[in-house]
Amino acid sequence: MKNLVPEVTFKTRVRDENVGGDNPFRWQDLSTDDIFKGKRVALFALPGAFTPTCSSTHLPGYEKHYEELKAQGIDEVYCLSVNDAFSMFQWSKQLGVKNVKMLPDGNAHFTKGMDMLVKKENLGFGDRSWRYSVLVNDGKIEKLFSEPGKQDNCADDPFTCSDVNTMLDYLKGQLQQAS
Repeated sequence: MKNLVPEVTFKTRVRDENVGGDNPFRWQDLSTDDIFKGKRVALFALPGAFTPTCSSTHLPGYEKHYEELKAQGIDEVYCLSVNDAFSMFQWSKQLGVKNVKMLPDGNAHFTKGMDMLVKKENLGFGDRSWRYSVLVNDGKIEKLFSEPGKQDNCADDPFTCSDVNTMLDYLKGQLQQAS
């Protein structure tokens, strides 16, 4: 496993009232440093916006336990998918996400750099992220929880260790070890 998160630029959209009109958003590039430098970040990555497990359990779990993650020393929580900024925004809007930040990796540069890009052609998805979560401390990978069986065109979608409860258990265990 690599020590550092990959250095990439994320193509995001941010609300800007100066834009005006029905769609008051503008493009804003975010670097890896913008997201991770000087922060402790919980990031979870999933195969796609609007997909079943991602929408019913994965993202809602991190949203529901956001304050608990913050109480364990997490500065930010990000949801990453190999989707565009528009899809990520509409998905978070549909689910009522208020706290977790959506991180579009439309070109899959971060996902490739994490060695988590897999083919999901068997589902018509093309290239997507394998499901995982990662704890990043100032750009350094502190702990990675990768779902078992990572392979191209995997017949199933394991969801056993990248969930919010696994992340919280790890964080709470660290706190107990420190005291």
